[in-house]
Amino acid sequence: MTKKDIVRTISEEVGLTQQQTKEIVQKTFDAIIESLVRERRIELRNFGVFEVKPRAARKARNPRTGEQVDVPRKHVVTFKPGKYMEAKVRDLDEAEERRVLEASTDSKTNQTTSANPIDEPTPDGPSGRWDTD
Repeated sequence: MTKKDIVRTISEEVGLTQQQTKEIVQKTFDAIIESLVRERRIELRNFGVFEVKPRAARKARNPRTGEQVDVPRKHVVTFKPGKYMEAKVRDLDEAEERRVLEASTDSKTNQTTSANPIDEPTPDGPSGRWDTD
């Protein structure tokens, strides 16, 4: 999903123009970024926590040449999802597991019923065997 998709969805639900919605969405993103820069943490209830954390300097290796490279200390943004988001994602996992289980059960059922289609007569037609017609 892109920002454009988010704008389109919100615009349809709220009844604003896409341009108005785009401005609101962009202002929201800008406010999140500014808060992270200023306060290094922003907590959005039922969504999650964005936090700026320092990452220590380290030694790395260039995979192409094998040469050792110094990576300087830097700040990174981390995200920890809130309980509501985690629950929704867990529901997605459980729904997918159910779908896979149902699909495997259906395929096993279809395999057992259609193992010998020639031996099973159709309700209104011949049995399909040459020696019984």
